[in-house]
Amino acid sequence: MAELWNTVILNPTLNSLIALSGVLFGSFGLAIIVLTIVVRLITLPLTLRQLQSTKTLQAMQPKLQEIQRKYAKDKAKLQQEMMKLYREAGVNPLGCLWPMLVQFPVWIALYQSIMRALAATPEDLISLSQHLYSWQIVHQAVPLKDKFLWLNLGQPDSMLVLTILVAVTMWVQQKMVTAPAADPRQQSMSNMTLMMMPLMFGLFALQFPSGLSLYWVVSNIVGIIIQYFISGGWGYLFGPPTKPAPVVKKGKEQYDRKRRKS
Repeated sequence: MAELWNTVILNPTLNSLIALSGVLFGSFGLAIIVLTIVVRLITLPLTLRQLQSTKTLQAMQPKLQEIQRKYAKDKAKLQQEMMKLYREAGVNPLGCLWPMLVQFPVWIALYQSIMRALAATPEDLISLSQHLYSWQIVHQAVPLKDKFLWLNLGQPDSMLVLTILVAVTMWVQQKMVTAPAADPRQQSMSNMTLMMMPLMFGLFALQFPSGLSLYWVVSNIVGIIIQYFISGGWGYLFGPPTKPAPVVKKGKEQYDRKRRKS
């Protein structure tokens, strides 16, 4: 299993980062930024599906609440009717999680790559050499510089700037697509989720290498830009939009059309 992980995930990530560092004037920080943008572009189709699923689910909320009230005492029937509604709308309630799930292996591989690439001892360099491809640009770039701006990429950010940026950018990205709920209990749960995720990743940023926090910040910023242009504005960041965003409209029309056919 470890060999498969190294071959498929870790080694490509590690060697790509080192090669990018060689191209980008020996800057490991710039390599992380470029790799982040590449990853977000590769996962863009999943991100678009996530946005579409989120907007369609929001359009379905009145009907979902009606079903929940109607079958509140019959849990089996409630689940059956909800799944029927999801099928009719052509949406997977778990579809919103795919972009994050896809990125988890990248986060782990990036963490391991940063720790291995910034080899500080002869033993670390020997261990690193076992994961390097026979590319000339890779071997020329080693050893890497761990400094980027004020950061030591192998250590947490002592100034807490990245910690704050991780939490704030994640909150903004989530807030843009989090519509207010009519049900007070759902609204309370939504508010809790909106706060817990940024706080959790902010705590991660306090403990993990700043190179990984840099990846999170850039990834969140790219996500905000994508959501801004796809949704036609800031979404729900400053309250309910004054006009339906393109993705919302498309999702609602798709849902309404399938409901009429049924």
